[in-house]
Amino acid sequence: MISAVNSTVSALQAYKTQMEVTSNNVANVNTEGFKKSKATLKEGDNGDVQVDVNRINTPGHRYQELDGDQMVEKETSNVDLAEEFPQMMVTQHAYKANMKVLQAQDEMLGATLDILG
Repeated sequence: MISAVNSTVSALQAYKTQMEVTSNNVANVNTEGFKKSKATLKEGDNGDVQVDVNRINTPGHRYQELDGDQMVEKETSNVDLAEEFPQMMVTQHAYKANMKVLQAQDEMLGATLDILG
């Protein structure tokens, strides 16, 4: 039972990190030249959930802008809100589901202690 709790807690921490990465991407959608990051979840050696965060170096949209009397090439961020918002919703639901699992484990442990006590 304790290892199930550890797995659930590691999943909650991983989803928290994933939400932080997505939130940072959304916050920087209008930051010139910003490169988004992606959080990838994977199973660890002990059944825990681990997260790898990698920067995605694809270019943003390039455009030219008049700066004084010269044309300057600029690049937008490579963040696509059509990707980020669905990812945020999936992460939120997965976090809630893991919270329910943790609550159920807590109730089961409490019931077990009541029986033994």
